[in-house]
Amino acid sequence: MKPNPISPTIPLDQDGVHHGHLKLPHSRDDSAWGAIMIPLCVIKNGDGPTALLTGANHGDEYEGPLALQHLAHTLKAEDITGRIIIVPAFNYPAFLAAKRTSPIDGGNLNRMFPGKPDGTITEKIADYFERTLIPQSDVVLDIHSGGKTLSFVPFAAAHILDDKTQQAACVSAMEAFNAPYSIMLKEIDSVGMYDTAVEDQGKVFVSTELGGGGSATALTSAIARKGVRNMLAHAGILQTELALLPISSPSKMLDMSDENAYLFSASDGLVDYAKDLEDPVEVGDVIARVWPKDRTGATPIEYVAQTSGILAGRHFPGLIQTGDFLGLIAKVVS
Repeated sequence: MKPNPISPTIPLDQDGVHHGHLKLPHSRDDSAWGAIMIPLCVIKNGDGPTALLTGANHGDEYEGPLALQHLAHTLKAEDITGRIIIVPAFNYPAFLAAKRTSPIDGGNLNRMFPGKPDGTITEKIADYFERTLIPQSDVVLDIHSGGKTLSFVPFAAAHILDDKTQQAACVSAMEAFNAPYSIMLKEIDSVGMYDTAVEDQGKVFVSTELGGGGSATALTSAIARKGVRNMLAHAGILQTELALLPISSPSKMLDMSDENAYLFSASDGLVDYAKDLEDPVEVGDVIARVWPKDRTGATPIEYVAQTSGILAGRHFPGLIQTGDFLGLIAKVVS
């Protein structure tokens, strides 16, 4: 396997607080010998577990970058035992462009794993994490929200895994994050995901969806800041008294392993929701109607629930296209 061209400008294994970058050479029209400089912070104090914390896997999701910038700015080495690797803007080109995917190669980083050391810019980033950072980590947190096109109730998630011991460790970390909601997640498209890459290496992994609409709120930012610290305390890295008080305790447990939980639009048009996020839903309830956008007098297409629970996710913009995600119904477990 070829070496990855990315190199850290700071040490990954020395005690103290270090701020720098992951340097990725990128020759382009406006900088022939240029590089993409992905912000990086490493905080280390002695021997102990390593946590890898990432935000902006998709570039239009902001709770992660905000929480991780705050953590990198405020945390002292003496506050921890072990190591924290912080990458606030995982897909940095997408983050700079405020886009879900990279403006350089169109790459969706969360579908690019395991990546390639000699591939596109996005594939090189994926390969560096796959072969360098994930293997060094014990606990991995990837902070997501809905971006510009989706909106969710704020939740942390663990996945249903074949290894039930690993699954239990992930669930325990998810519960420690203590988002208002916690979900056992079954991905609808897991091929190439960062989540899968981390879990395949046997690590403890937690993901989130903390809102949406392409902007963070005071509440969702606070949930992210609190969740990061609580999860680090749970991992034995951060002194417990430095963790933040829960915003919502206990977290409400949801399940979305039923394939009928997902609704997708079969038409273009103007979406008219009959249910809001967190509203209770029964089988047969109308979740949304899609009106034609190019004529009057036509009957809207109704989309009804195939399972019961609460509305946990929805399309965000007012217009929708055929094939777009329309709604997510999660069952309330506790």
